[in-house]
Amino acid sequence: MTKDAGEKVDQPTGAPPRVKWDDTGMKTTYANVCNVASSREEVTILFGTNQTWNSRDREVSVSLSDRIIVSPYAAKRLAILLGNVVKEYEKRFGTLGIGVAGGEGKEA
Repeated sequence: MTKDAGEKVDQPTGAPPRVKWDDTGMKTTYANVCNVASSREEVTILFGTNQTWNSRDREVSVSLSDRIIVSPYAAKRLAILLGNVVKEYEKRFGTLGIGVAGGEGKEA
């Protein structure tokens, strides 16, 4: 179905909306540390980089770079998406050991 420029094209009933991903304002930040906190209304995800180069140091310094705040619903969807990505990764490349209680394997 075609329309004049600027007019919306109707989608079939029941079809999900089409998403246009606009990355013109996006930035890329590397993080090797993340932490999560929550309240009843929001989930806060902190990203940063471990600045401690000597593994014998008694204190770890993390330089925080980004804070993402989402609703609990968005956090649950993110958890599902990340879980699926990790499962697919481990199917292709092997199990990731993260070196914490309850984790499988050992951290490399």
